[in-house]
Amino acid sequence: MAEVLTQGEIDALLSALSSGELEPEQLAKQEEHKVKKYDFRSPQKFSKDHIRTLELVHDNYSRIISSYLSAQLRTNIKVKIMSVQQITYEEFVHSMPNPTILTIFRMQPLSGSILYECNPEFVFRVLDILLGGTGMKEFKMREFTDIDKNIIKKVTEGLISHLKLAWEEILDVMDPEIEALETNPALNQTLAPNEPVALITFSVEIGTSNSFINICIPYLSIEKVLDKLVVQYWFKESNEEILKESRDKLKNRLNVVDVELLAKLGKVDLTVDDFLKLTVGDIITLDRKIDEPIDILVGENTYYYAKAGIVGKNRGIQIIDIREKDVEKYE
Repeated sequence: MAEVLTQGEIDALLSALSSGELEPEQLAKQEEHKVKKYDFRSPQKFSKDHIRTLELVHDNYSRIISSYLSAQLRTNIKVKIMSVQQITYEEFVHSMPNPTILTIFRMQPLSGSILYECNPEFVFRVLDILLGGTGMKEFKMREFTDIDKNIIKKVTEGLISHLKLAWEEILDVMDPEIEALETNPALNQTLAPNEPVALITFSVEIGTSNSFINICIPYLSIEKVLDKLVVQYWFKESNEEILKESRDKLKNRLNVVDVELLAKLGKVDLTVDDFLKLTVGDIITLDRKIDEPIDILVGENTYYYAKAGIVGKNRGIQIIDIREKDVEKYE
């Protein structure tokens, strides 16, 4: 709402304008506001913390699948995370070649479908190695046969299953469930074109060649667990042992702190006159019998029940029960 000027402020402003102390251009500049552009076709729903956490998770994933692919293909393979960016689903579809290997899967507790795309060059080199080749020859773009899809499906199932290891630091995820495998990305209509997605891109180095793997995570899939996609939360979870050790140290330090115990034998109501008349040797009758337990207080709260007695030549108490505070409070 615009600020309302008083009559005095209006008179002062008019006076400044008429005297030349204030130019109309200066007044116009004071009313200017900074405007930040926002593209409604590309809504920015992932924060920097979310992107950073996704990058950390999948950086660990790249090392995991490097070992997996090296073992499966019997050759040295290096996988590195290249980028994590927020785009729309339409941009993701248009960036993929046709044909490609696009695997759709689910991974609880993440909702909806997640997309795993293997670049055709990566697929052809993997197929060549699995079928006895070196994976170094040049490949021409062609349609994938049913044999190609069945072979590469086994490889992608292994790649996707290792996502559970990468995510277990922040989420207790279940084993991924493969829903479908597509070769034409334009035919996949799982999301609206303007739906924001997080695109994680990996480079795969096989010998002297480089190819790519992409993971497309829709915003709708991780919307329910966004609070856990924060770096501070992730490190808090991963450092649970350190936190436990700190709590134990604090507890041990508190155990040596002196605490005053007070034994409350009983109580009695006295008038001021009776109190002033008290002398040495007078007997005061309390509200508690000699065989009844007495209250042991820590501060102002009763924590134990005890029995009074003699310990050697000293007066003492014997703890006979612990007060259940919660039970008495809510009974």
